[in-house]
Amino acid sequence: QVQLVESGGGLVQAGDSLRLSCAASGGMFSRHVLAWFRQVPGKERAFVAAISRNGGTNYADSVKGRVTISRDNAKNTLYLHMNSLKPEDTAMYYCAARASSGSYYSGISYDYWGQGTQVTVSS
Repeated sequence: QVQLVESGGGLVQAGDSLRLSCAASGGMFSRHVLAWFRQVPGKERAFVAAISRNGGTNYADSVKGRVTISRDNAKNTLYLHMNSLKPEDTAMYYCAARASSGSYYSGISYDYWGQGTQVTVSS
């Protein structure tokens, strides 16, 4: 059983940068595929970025070039560095993990979820 705890969200202005963190415990961190999703009220949870066990990355088109996902297996921590933030990036951000195979982009492929951290970008 993996426990995930996000942090680093907050209220920022458009154009600012932010780094989200996701601390993991209770499992073999390095064996998990990790991802970030985001959700706004009334909409489905949307894929943001994923990182494989060996460090390969995938990004949603909406954030490509502005966002970097990374992992530190020694610290059992996942990161999401976000630059040039836009008001449309406002959402609750969730980290997710899975040890099994599946789609990077689909939330149903992930077994473990954090409680989320709110990011609000003002214009």
